[in-house]
Amino acid sequence: MIKVRNLEKRFGGQTVLSDVTFEVATGEIFALLGPSGAGKTTIINILTKNLTASAGEVEVEATPYEIGLMLDLGGLYPHLNCLENLNLYANIYMLPKERVTEVLEIVGLGESAKKAVSELSRGMTQRLALARAILYSPKLLILDEPTSALDPGTARGICKLLQNMCNEGATIFLTTHNMDEALKLCDRVALLHEGKIVEQGSPVALCEARNAMRTLPDLESVFLQLTGVEL
Repeated sequence: MIKVRNLEKRFGGQTVLSDVTFEVATGEIFALLGPSGAGKTTIINILTKNLTASAGEVEVEATPYEIGLMLDLGGLYPHLNCLENLNLYANIYMLPKERVTEVLEIVGLGESAKKAVSELSRGMTQRLALARAILYSPKLLILDEPTSALDPGTARGICKLLQNMCNEGATIFLTTHNMDEALKLCDRVALLHEGKIVEQGSPVALCEARNAMRTLPDLESVFLQLTGVEL
């Protein structure tokens, strides 16, 4: 679904991505892990064509109408309520109003449908942004920190939702700081440090290869071993 080869991105004289290569297979959940400033958002902006690569090749086998995006909290209108926000996008994609109600229930905002976005908490706004991304059952989901502002229970529910979407055929590319989430949810991960991928593979295999823990694998320990940096 996504192929990135020898990707480089420079801003003036500063190189922020160097020789980044990875692939995301159709129907898998792939996570990009790394600290703030590692280059995760820059990669997303290149995948979504908001930025142009300085060098390398990027292929995304999905049209803009087949991609669901959750990039920070953009695309929401603060003066409109949750229902009105999603109805705007439902009209664009000619979806029935029942789909809007269904998706609001899925992300736990059914009882807040008439509440203005400006009145929502950070976590609720994040759930609405996710609802907008999944509204039309996209072929590819690109999500930037989809559970970062959510309480543990809601985050688990969102992870279950993403797993169900993957089981139904969607491909999911996400960034996260949540190591436990990446371990339980993702088929494969790539560890990004200072604009370079230092390791990639299945999260369990990465952990077991370095004996990060005797019982449960720990991606945070693996990242520390590879880079000397704590996530």
